[in-house]
Order: sequence, then structure tokens, then C-alpha cells
Amino acid sequence: MTVRHYLSLMDLSAAELRQIINRAIEMKRQFAEGQRIDLFKSQTAVMVFEKSSTRTRVSFESGIRHLGGSAIFLAPNDSHLGRGEPLEDTARVLSRMSRMIIVRTGDHARLETLAEYASVPVVNALSDFNHPCQLLADLQTWFEHRGDITGKRVCWVGDGNNVCHSWMNAARLLNFDLIISSPSGYDPDPELLKACQSYVSIERNPLVGVKDADLVVTDTWLSMGREQEKVQRQKDFEGYCVDKTMMSRASVEALFMHCLPAYRGMEVAEDVIDGPQSVVWDEAENRMHAQKALMEFLLASLDTH
Repeated sequence: MTVRHYLSLMDLSAAELRQIINRAIEMKRQFAEGQRIDLFKSQTAVMVFEKSSTRTRVSFESGIRHLGGSAIFLAPNDSHLGRGEPLEDTARVLSRMSRMIIVRTGDHARLETLAEYASVPVVNALSDFNHPCQLLADLQTWFEHRGDITGKRVCWVGDGNNVCHSWMNAARLLNFDLIISSPSGYDPDPELLKACQSYVSIERNPLVGVKDADLVVTDTWLSMGREQEKVQRQKDFEGYCVDKTMMSRASVEALFMHCLPAYRGMEVAEDVIDGPQSVVWDEAENRMHAQKALMEFLLASLDTH
């Protein structure tokens, strides 16, 4: 039996990605109208989180409940993941007891091992390499406000991190231009950059990078596990705060996104994140609806086998 997993945006075709985005928009409308979808049919999804979370945990647990199921949440001390039991065995056991395994971890290779041995879908709720669920919400938000993103110009300002990697994959799937404005030493993965070179470019100066951008995106400079680098990173990212001056160089219709949590006054100015171009709160809410659409898509593929 072949099971569909979601470890990266590249696990989807462009058509499937658009299908999920459009379904997420429809599910958001259905939720507002009070419609219920019993997709999980009183079954469970297991959430194995080795990293702390606010939006990811709440959006998945709420979404699973909206779909008629229950979520079993396992924090780092609640499971044997990485504490003696082989990942292969964990995958086999959890597959017998649930319809889906949702994992938030550091090492992306652990996700790949779980997916190799699981007989139910494995979902990447964040790894050190990418964050594909965040991109579903981001793209849904863009589609809601501006329509299709093909041919648009997106500027990423900040660290070439896991969310940046997922934006790179989105660019090559949906055919838009992504300009990454990061200081030297904070570039995205070189192999991924090479794979995306037809759609992605590096521009050190963020004031140049955002010029005529249709969308400006940033993230915290202090990713989980790197808090000890705060002082150095504040120095290295001087001039990379998305403020009104920077946004004024983007298209007059440009939107601003941030996956949160935001450190106001560091990577983004308060009057930008709370300003009229910001769609951050729609973006946060859409995590729930985009993930519901993803889970429906993965379970449908499971049911066909």
C-alpha cells in the first residue's frame, strides 16, 4: 500500500497544491457557516511534538476536532521517540492506533524515517529544514486577498531558515519570483538554492530586494534553539527590520506576512505588522483551515488504497 505523506511542499504537484488551497478557502467558509465535516469519523490523529508550539498545536487540534476526530498530543517527555525505541517501531505502532501522525521535530531525517515505516500519513508540522504547513496557510492567505501567485514577486527578508526553504519550494511549484534578502552567513541551504535557481535569487540589500515586491515576508531572527545567538544576530541583521520605509519600496498593493511569533521592533516594526498591508492575522487563522484541507487530501489518498 502506497501512503501519501507531507514532509515537504514537493510531495505535492502544482495542481494538488492549488487543489488544497482552494479547498482550504472553501472549508473556511463552511466553518464560518457552522457546517461540520466528519472526516475522521471519531478516529484519532497522534501529534508528536519535540518542539514547543502555540499556533501549530492549536490549529491542528482544533482542525482535527472540526473534522470529527480527536488529537492525542505527545510532548517530548510523553513518548519514547528518540529515547531508546527505534523510530521504525514507533512508526509501526502509531500506525496501528491512529489515522495520521503529525510530527514537530528538529532533525528532518527523523521525519523521513517515520514516513518510511508508517502505514498512515505522516505530516511535517515543522522540522529544522522546512515548514510546509506554514506555506499552505501563507499561500491560502495570498489567494484569498490577491488571487493566483504565479508571476508575482515575493521578497523574503531575514534568515534563510526552514520557512524560507518552504517559500523556495513554493516558488518553483507555482512559478513566481522569490528574492531572498539575508545577510552574508545566513543564506538558505545551497543545494536547495541550486535546485530553485530559476525562481530564486539572493539580494543582500533588503531595500533593493523589496523593490516592486507584491509580497514581503519575514520571520524571527531568533529561531528556536538559537536564543543564545541573540546579541550576534541583532548585529548581523541590522538594517533588515521590515519598517514603513522598506514597505514603501514595495508595490503600492503589496501585502506583508509573518508566520509568528513576532518580535516587534526587531524583524518587523509595530506599525507594519499592525498596519493596513499586514495580513498576519488571516495568515495565522488560515493555519487551521489549510491543515484541514491537507488532512482531507491525505486521508482521501489513504482510503483509495
